[in-house]
Amino acid sequence: MSDRTIVVTGGAGFVGSHLIRRLVTEYPAARIVSIDNYFTGRRDAQLDDPRVTYLEANTVTINKLWPQQDLPDPDLVFHLGEYARIPQSFDEFDRVWEYNTWGTKEVVTFCADRGARLVYAGSSSKFGNDGEDENLNPYAWTKAKNGELIRNYGDWYGLDYVITYFYNVYGPGQIEDGRYATVIGIFERQFREGEPLSVVSPGTQTRDFTHIDDTVSGLLLCAEHGKGDGYLIGAGREWPIAEVAEMFGTEIRYIPAKPGERVRGRADNSKVRALGWEPAHSLPDYIAGIVAASGR
Repeated sequence: MSDRTIVVTGGAGFVGSHLIRRLVTEYPAARIVSIDNYFTGRRDAQLDDPRVTYLEANTVTINKLWPQQDLPDPDLVFHLGEYARIPQSFDEFDRVWEYNTWGTKEVVTFCADRGARLVYAGSSSKFGNDGEDENLNPYAWTKAKNGELIRNYGDWYGLDYVITYFYNVYGPGQIEDGRYATVIGIFERQFREGEPLSVVSPGTQTRDFTHIDDTVSGLLLCAEHGKGDGYLIGAGREWPIAEVAEMFGTEIRYIPAKPGERVRGRADNSKVRALGWEPAHSLPDYIAGIVAASGR
């Protein structure tokens, strides 16, 4: 990827901004273009670097937007810019459809028409309950259908693609407040502010948590060496949510269960490990560092 033009949709978001930082470090000759509508992306996550161009736009406009730019056709597209929350998706179906279904269709045709390799961030929600959980909520359903679209487009039109799956990414820069905050982000903020940690009932539901640096490392390996579907970038350990909260050593309060949530989550990361990926960070160490830094 050293001298390529690389597009990152959602480049001002949590994962996208970390990915861009790694790209400019590891591929200094590459030209990087971020396309983000700043729905959850942050302007303070942008780099002040001439190698990175930030475009404020929705992915549904990508095929009209690109010809207006003085840019060569991209060699590689990391498509991270989608709607990415489960309970909220029930209330925002039109937005989920626009960002995930319509937007991703446009990104897929954009890549196919320009001969660009597509690295897609699928959702691990589709793997729960022997694949039945992909129908639990609008978010999971649209993400699962996008995976089908990409696989079929590869068969129909020769699209070069690799599909990855994230597992509860955490770390610096995560969303800590509001409707789109992550579990670890919420716990960190509540711990810092001296509030009880809010655990969604019953607390026995499990998730596989993966540090942002490990996620980005997996993405880069998949971009270079992956082919097709099935790259689950997760630590491979499932943690009960209540047990995660207890690691902070503070008060816990239980809140009502949310619609559409799955019971268990754990990555079968064998395929990404075969590329040479190993998680370098552990959730207990990360939380222990937060607690130690607080001086409590």
